[in-house]
Formats: sequence, C-alpha cells, structure tokens
Amino acid sequence: MTPSVLSRYRTEWFGSMQDARRDVLAGMVATFALIPEVIAFSFVAGVDPEVGLFASFLIGTIIAFTGGRPAMISGAAGSVALVAAFLVRGHGLQYLLAATILAGGIQIVFGLLRLDVLMRFVSRSVRTGFVNALAILIFSAQVPQMLGVEWHTYAMIAAGLVIIYLLPRLTTAIPSPLVCILVLTPFSMLVPMPIHTVADLGRLPQGLPSLMLPHVPFTFETLHTVAPYAMAMAVVGLLESMMTATVVDDLTDTTSSKARECTGLGLANLAAGLFGGIAGCGMIGQTVSNVRYGGARRLSTFVAGFFLFVLVVLLRPFVAQVPVAALVAIMIMVSISTFSWTSVRDLARHPKVSSIVMLATVAVTVATSNLAAGVTVGVLLSGVFFAFKVMRLMDVRSEYDAATNTRIYRVAGQIFFASADIFADQFDLRDTASVVRIDLTAAHLWDVTAVGALEGVVTKMRRHGIQVDLIGLNTSSATLMDRHAPLIQPS
Repeated sequence: MTPSVLSRYRTEWFGSMQDARRDVLAGMVATFALIPEVIAFSFVAGVDPEVGLFASFLIGTIIAFTGGRPAMISGAAGSVALVAAFLVRGHGLQYLLAATILAGGIQIVFGLLRLDVLMRFVSRSVRTGFVNALAILIFSAQVPQMLGVEWHTYAMIAAGLVIIYLLPRLTTAIPSPLVCILVLTPFSMLVPMPIHTVADLGRLPQGLPSLMLPHVPFTFETLHTVAPYAMAMAVVGLLESMMTATVVDDLTDTTSSKARECTGLGLANLAAGLFGGIAGCGMIGQTVSNVRYGGARRLSTFVAGFFLFVLVVLLRPFVAQVPVAALVAIMIMVSISTFSWTSVRDLARHPKVSSIVMLATVAVTVATSNLAAGVTVGVLLSGVFFAFKVMRLMDVRSEYDAATNTRIYRVAGQIFFASADIFADQFDLRDTASVVRIDLTAAHLWDVTAVGALEGVVTKMRRHGIQVDLIGLNTSSATLMDRHAPLIQPS
C-alpha cells in the first residue's frame, strides 16, 4: 500500500487513540441496542432469534470492511424482516436462506452499476419524515414490554433513564447507556424481582454458525419462487441503508460512498445467507446511538458486530440476565434523540407541500410499520408536487401582426408530460392567420410527450392550410425533435 492509502485506511478505522476508545465504547452501546430489536424482528420474520443474531454478527463485521459509510450499524432487522415473513410462512427457512443469497447478489449488481444515484430523488422532506417515523416506531416497539408488568419494570426503566441522562453531566468517559446496562444487570441479579430478561425474549445461540448451502431444489421453479422475495428484500434493504447513510452524512457533516455501501451490504447479506442467517440492512436507531456516543469510524461498526458475537456466544449467561427494562430505557433515549423536534416547529414555516410530504411519509410508515412504503409514498408525492410546480411555470403568449397576417406564439418554460396538454391547449388550431410562428427560444422540450404535443399542434394547423414555422429551439430540444418528429422541421 502507498503511504496515502495507509493514512486513509488508518483514518477511516482508528483516528487517534482517544478516537479509537470512543469508537469501541460507542460500538458496545450499539450492540446492546441491537439485541432486542434483532430478536423482535426475528419473531416477525418467523425464525429463531439465533438466526437473526448470527446474521447481525456477520453483517456487522463484514460491512465494517466493505461498506461505504463509516460508523453505520447494519443488522438483521427492519422492513426486510416483514418481507421475509411471507416467504417463511409459505415455504420455510431454507427458501428464505436462498432468497437471502440471491438478494445479496442483486445488491452487489446494484452497487456495481452505481444505481445509488436514485437516492437523489429523495427530498429532505422525505428524509425528515423517515427519521421521525422511525423514532415513533422505535418507541412503539417498546410499548409491549411496558404492558401487563409489575411496578418493578417501570422503576427499572426510570432508573435507566436517570442514569442515561444524568451521568453525562458528571462524566462522558463511558457512554451512559453502557453504564445503565452494567449497573442495572447486577442489581436485578442481587435483588430478585418479577421483571423480564433477555433470556425471556427467545433462545440465544448455543454455538458457532457453519457454512452451508440452502437445502432447496436448484431448479427454475425454486428461482421462480424466491426471486420476487429476493428482489423485494434487496430493494427494501438498500432503501433503508441508503436513507440511514444519508442521515449519518447529515449528522456528521461528512460524505460517503453510497455505491460502495450497496455492494458492501450485498456481500454481507450473501455471507449471512451462506451461514444460515436472514438478510439485513442499515439500522438507523442503532446507528444514531453509535454516532451520538462518539462512533465515527469503521472500528465502531466492527465492534458492534463482533461484540454481538462475544455477548451472545461467549458471555451468554450474563446477556441472558440483562433486564429488558434497561434495554427499553436505552431505546426510549434513542427514539427521543432520533426524532427531529425542529420539524414540528417548521411545519408552520416551511411550504405546505413540503410539510404534506413529511407528514405523509410519517403516516404511511407508522401505519404500515414499513419504512420502504413510507419513503416510496413520500418520493411519489414529491414528484407529483414538483411536476405541478414546474407545470405552472410554463407560459404561452400570443401576438398578432395584422400587416403580414402573422400570429406569433412565444413559449416560455418547461414542456414535459405534465405540462404538454396545457401547452397544446394554448393554440388556436383554426387560426385565421395565414402564418403562425412558434417561438421556443425561452422553452425546453424534455420528453417524447412534449414532442408529441408540439407535433400535434403543427400537424393540425398545417392541415387547415396554415403555414407554421418553429424558431428558437435549443440544441437538445432540436435533437429530440429530429429523433421523434423528423417531419416537423424548425425554421
């Protein structure tokens, strides 16, 4: 390696000794925040918790090397589990493993083709709605752990929140959520009380994962079965990971390689499927927790994945005794810090369409518990509102020269599929003028719909014996006309 490459590698991974210490501690906090959500989404997907935990260990450690966004935490949770649930119910775990491997391959191709540019169509309003919806979902996911329990649970949650929020006023040497775990777990073991522990959430792994191919027939029928699910898992996973990476970019005022993140996630999911795990994606709650407590480099990502393995395999007896109330307190803190509180104030100041897009993203996401569905609706609404806005900027003005019996139409603005019909309606197709001149100097034709509208206007006027001249077409518009309407020659 050249010195510059080594320097960049060291910066991405370690930074200074103090930076490395913060990354290690932040990654450990993210791990504790990872466990309950992975277990919960494993149940959603219809698989044993160990399937999700093993997958999260593999995804977290591999993407630390292959991903494009340092400090981002990825694991087997999120909307990918919702997609996987339908496949597991219909065909079983082995078909899910096959779909996971195929989804990883699709994501690798997605990254190599640099299709991450599609994220440019996601507006800031959609990103804000995504973050707010996720904060609500994180909090709502804790509600079941607070229902039908004794007062001891509420007392432990309150104690955890006190530690989390007050300890930083005394010292920030160790992240307060980690202290919350280290204090409340021994206390609950020394003072027996009727509270739930991690062991009550499901079976933890008993050993190491092993390499294996899915036990499915390698036929076109199997491909036909798993391909739709694999495509859905790949797209949903990429969408959540790209959104999470963008949020981290905003939090840290840095940039990242979205194409590399796509490829890295694909490699991680490919490995997860080969070792008996479910597909995963970026986890914004755990990522925000990591960043908030000092995680900024790849080391924090690696620690989150590897420490998960250490906890659930080597320190399994201790992890099994961690009170769920302590994890709930951490996730409540994450939900509060994730929510964009300024967006509530901005509802009255921002344009109404931006607020509608943000609120629609939140509403759909919360109603469906599907981040991908919310983002899709937000993007579509943003596109519709943008089309209407641009459409209103198109203007056609008419001038008549009686001396030469000539009418001049001066067109200004953008002509595309949303404004083409309005554009065509501005012309009198039975004009009494002998010559019609259409001046497009201040206009631009964007697509074949615009070309078709202009072609229709010119053809109908000429059919009525009117001489029609086109002037002022810019180069790209003229090229589009030559390609799709060669019989209409501009002057």
